Amino acid sequence: MAAIPPPTGEILFELRPIGRSVKVSAIHVDTGTEVSLAGPISAGEHVLKQMALNKLAYVLASRKG
Repeated sequence: MAAIPPPTGEILFELRPIGRSVKVSAIHVDTGTEVSLAGPISAGEHVLKQMALNKLAYVLASRKG
């Protein structure tokens, strides 16, 4: 499986703790595409943001066909 390149342009992140988890949202400003996921607090901010960025890249690539 080929790696999906990260999206270009501005990406906004929001991290919101919910109990022992964190809800992470990533928004691609140019397209208005938003994804979200939940992960454990113990994963750390960098890992959670990277997971959201990977999901955003996947969604954007799937829309291109």
